[in-house]
Amino acid sequence: MEITIIEAQKTVDQWINTHGVRYFNEMTNLGLLMEEVGEMARIITRKYGEQSFKESDAAPDLGDEMADVLFVLICLANQTGVDLSEAFQKNIEKKTKRDKVRHIINSKLKNPSK
Repeated sequence: MEITIIEAQKTVDQWINTHGVRYFNEMTNLGLLMEEVGEMARIITRKYGEQSFKESDAAPDLGDEMADVLFVLICLANQTGVDLSEAFQKNIEKKTKRDKVRHIINSKLKNPSK
């Protein structure tokens, strides 16, 4: 099932109002976002970085952690009146204009040192 950003924002809002009672306040959700990003980072640093998993680590699910990050981010967008679809489109346009050739001519990207 594919879902648009607009649909995701509506789905989260419906879930909050049906199951979540109400949105946590913005500061609480900011803290939750940082927590979820940390959990995602833990998996990435162990799977792709130089750290290893501990025996006590449960089966890590990177997709689930990314979805947790997305859920809380959408909560914050809904609470603050941000249309993420519109914001994302504007952001891509900004990056395209600003970085039109910047990365193409970056020698560090052509010959990464290891």
